[in-house]
Amino acid sequence: MKVLAARSAYFLAILRIVAALLFLEAGVYHLFQWPALPMPAPPPEMAPWLFAAGLLEFVGSLLLIVGLFTRPTAFLLSGMMAVAYWGFHVPMGFWPVANMGTAAILYCFIFLYFAAAGPGAWAIDTVRERNPEDHALRRSVA
Repeated sequence: MKVLAARSAYFLAILRIVAALLFLEAGVYHLFQWPALPMPAPPPEMAPWLFAAGLLEFVGSLLLIVGLFTRPTAFLLSGMMAVAYWGFHVPMGFWPVANMGTAAILYCFIFLYFAAAGPGAWAIDTVRERNPEDHALRRSVA
């Protein structure tokens, strides 16, 4: 287990990237209605909500994939998914499997974890936080 623990920053980065790629799919669907789903279309009064959600999902996912502004982005997306669950899924039924809210709960807590833990490896935030003297490019110039 020490071998895995020593690489935890990389596992965190993999979770961040995969979760953001899956979340990006939701944003693409809400903005461009692609790919087409076999489910009935939502009522027209939901259009502004779905557009706003799609923007947050799309832009937030891209930021998480590259690891830029990870903590505030993840915190915002976590809150968005909490609102989605309690505002849109719970009224359809109490149990997450019955109200189709399982993904919303998982995204909420995964994003909350990223807000607390940070981006892990392979992130622009990680490079930005380094001491400039420690950066390999600066060392090679000096």
